[in-house]
Amino acid sequence: MQRRLSAILKTTAARLSALYLLLFAVCAVVLVIYMTSLSVRMLTAQTMDTINEEVQDLARAYERGGLPLLARYIELRSRQPGANLYLIADSDGRILAGNVQSLEPGVLATDGWTTRPFTYTRYGETAGRGGLLQRTQVAPLQSHAAIALVFRLPNQMIVLVGRDLGEPERFRVVVRNALMAAFGMMGLGALAIWFFVGRRALKRIDDVSAASLRIMGGDLSGRLPVSGAGDEFDRLSENLNVMLARIGDLNEGLKQVSDNIAHDLKTPLTRLRNRAEATLNSAPSPTEYRAALESMIAESDQLIRTFNAILMISRLEAGYSAEQVVKVDLAEAVRDVAELYEPAADEVGVTLETTIDAAHIVTGNRELIGQALSNIVDNAIKYSAGASENPLVKVALARRGNDAVLSVSDNGPGIPDPQDRERATERFVRLEKSRSQPGSGLGLSLAKAVMKFHGGRLDLVSGDPGLTVSMVFHEARGES
Repeated sequence: MQRRLSAILKTTAARLSALYLLLFAVCAVVLVIYMTSLSVRMLTAQTMDTINEEVQDLARAYERGGLPLLARYIELRSRQPGANLYLIADSDGRILAGNVQSLEPGVLATDGWTTRPFTYTRYGETAGRGGLLQRTQVAPLQSHAAIALVFRLPNQMIVLVGRDLGEPERFRVVVRNALMAAFGMMGLGALAIWFFVGRRALKRIDDVSAASLRIMGGDLSGRLPVSGAGDEFDRLSENLNVMLARIGDLNEGLKQVSDNIAHDLKTPLTRLRNRAEATLNSAPSPTEYRAALESMIAESDQLIRTFNAILMISRLEAGYSAEQVVKVDLAEAVRDVAELYEPAADEVGVTLETTIDAAHIVTGNRELIGQALSNIVDNAIKYSAGASENPLVKVALARRGNDAVLSVSDNGPGIPDPQDRERATERFVRLEKSRSQPGSGLGLSLAKAVMKFHGGRLDLVSGDPGLTVSMVFHEARGES
């Protein structure tokens, strides 16, 4: 399936590249045609303006001196280098003056602008045959194309003023060749870019496909390649790698939870079964039966609490919860937890102190924050009791920059090893080898999940002696 998807991507990329090249070629051809025709039209319009000015000059010369002055004027103009076309003919079309030796038949038949370019020959080139202009045949090798304005004098003599189209034609050819050369080079550049960049993109697709095949084969530690170019492929690969890392963490957590459940829940279940079997095999009194049932109920309640904690942690770590989020006063939560655990601390000889510098308001769930703080305080009391002559647990609420820090410190044995401090927040991890203290190893895991749900973090710092566990809430609002 992955290979087929890779082949489809390659085929699609090749087809898109071919389509883009075709569109580029079509646009280039259209642009060349448009630019050359536009250039010809502009030069033709300028030529017609020049002819109109010449006709006006000839009209003024005719008004001043009649036909003799007009003929001399045309004779002088026609001898100048690069002169326009000048012709005076009688009413039958025979040439009387000018620099045009022969014309294409039918040019002098209609007054006004010629409807299309016509061919002609100048004096000094091979002449056509026949006395009349309308019957003149032009040698193809010496013919030129021109446009002209034809008009008649009051005495019915014909005057033609025109302009050779060789210059506009040459300009059109130059523009066309220049555009074709430019677009040809651009096309070659596009082909080169497609060859190198397109092949590079296809190679990266192959690399991504190969990495995906390895991951689909079971290697969840594999990651998609990142070239470091910072382009779209890299951003996609980085996002997918983050997703793969998250999936790997969840799979590792699931594996660890499964192992810990099998290890940590097997003991209470076995103890529960053995207690029931011992009660059945003996002949206890009703009082002993009752005591055994109460003990089994307490053990079952502990198992239920453990499973509830597992479900709560999983739901919070997955990023969703049905818990209501409101404004929570951390100072009030500290006072409530201290009031709840003060009798239990006094019972085991632990002094419980609270320090609140000011009220701190955060957005969250009061029950979850209270439960997380209760777990931390319960652990501190449990592990500091009997660890020193004056066991002490301090609960403090203070501000650190924009953060509100709720910390619980004790003078118990603590966790000196940094690696053990990292493991302490994992599910079912109990660093106490003897397992003499009650608990399931989920207290700090739940506290970490609660802080993640609230966008904060849980820090464990060695107190030497003891341990300080801090619940850090970001961007909390303080009140004096």
